Amino acid sequence: MRRRAVEDIKGCCAQRRRRARSVCGVVWMMSKMAEDSNNSVYQLAAETASLEEQLQGWGEVILMTDKVLRWERAWFPLALMSVVSFSFLMIYYVDPSVLSGVSCFVMFLCLADYLVPALAPRIFGSNKWTTEQQQRFHEICSSLVKSRRRIVGWWKRLFTLKEEKPKMYFMTMLFSLAVVAWIGQQVHNLFLTYLIVSFLLLFPGLNQHGIITKYVGMAKREINKLLKHKEKKNE
Repeated sequence: MRRRAVEDIKGCCAQRRRRARSVCGVVWMMSKMAEDSNNSVYQLAAETASLEEQLQGWGEVILMTDKVLRWERAWFPLALMSVVSFSFLMIYYVDPSVLSGVSCFVMFLCLADYLVPALAPRIFGSNKWTTEQQQRFHEICSSLVKSRRRIVGWWKRLFTLKEEKPKMYFMTMLFSLAVVAWIGQQVHNLFLTYLIVSFLLLFPGLNQHGIITKYVGMAKREINKLLKHKEKKNE
């Protein structure tokens, strides 16, 4: 009887130790996750502050561009598409070579990088910079940093897929590139570029006004209807 009692006591103690270890492990994992989350938040804040400092001379232009892309006025989409269409018509009319086009584009970027920080305060007036504008500028920079992080994350996942599942990686890449090559063969290069640029410039406004969410929801409902209809037929 005494042996059984001693063994029971030892078993209870061992069980309690295992529970304590598991609880300590869970607490350690939670603290580690919280520490990683805090480090990620601090890193995001530091990257956002660094980007704000780099783009400080472009603040007024970025805010104006943000208003246009989010369609704060009804005529902004029409003006945006008019500028894009005129630019592509000029490219089609001039028909520059690839080297000339790249050179002109980089030259335009260099001129903008030199002139915009110097002329923007005179045109928009730096003394009119308000707290709301500073807050919106901070939100834009934070969104840009998050977008950059997402792109880097997708790029890392792609290489992770290559290491873990090389066959799936190569099959996916070959199929995707073949589809892109087929589309490029069927559609004119300049027109395809025009469609891509137009969609990218219109996307923030479409998303802001809920148009994308609306049509995505409609597509999901139609797909669900088709799936339910097929299930009924199979039954």
